[in-house]
Amino acid sequence: MVEVYYHDNNDTPDNFTDAHNSGVPVPLEDLATIGVFYKNITNLDDLNKLATERQYRNRDEVNLNLAAFNNDLDAYNRKMQQFYKEHYHEDEEIRYIVDGEGYFDVRDKSDRWIRTKLVANDLLILPAGIYHRFTLTNDLKYVKAVRLFKDEPKWEAINRDAGKLSEAREEYVKSIAV
Repeated sequence: MVEVYYHDNNDTPDNFTDAHNSGVPVPLEDLATIGVFYKNITNLDDLNKLATERQYRNRDEVNLNLAAFNNDLDAYNRKMQQFYKEHYHEDEEIRYIVDGEGYFDVRDKSDRWIRTKLVANDLLILPAGIYHRFTLTNDLKYVKAVRLFKDEPKWEAINRDAGKLSEAREEYVKSIAV
């Protein structure tokens, strides 16, 4: 079951796959206020039902682990660093964890990092335009996930340091304004 808490902000290029739990839990309701949707789904029928309701027409499966990089720890670490770079997408990002575990970090309304540790049966939907990042856990270094898409996957990560504000980002910011 998902763990949600504020990140301790003590991550470095060498330890960002560690838990970084500040000890301050975040209620799931707080994720909802920033447009993040979480659900525990224990069977394929329920996943398919949600996909139909939300009009997700495409999906694929991704396996991330050290073996996928021919046990090359340097190549694996470079990919994790790439995923961990703060970015947003112009489409929703939907992940259903089949096996393994990983961390999704999202920015709250005050620009603090909220970390979600996802494990098997956890589904997370990030709205278009939200700043986020992802990494596998240091302990397991493995996740098998289903990725869902409304249309054909277009996977441009718009890095925060690029300063690009697309319509998706502008609409997201308006949607969470107080």
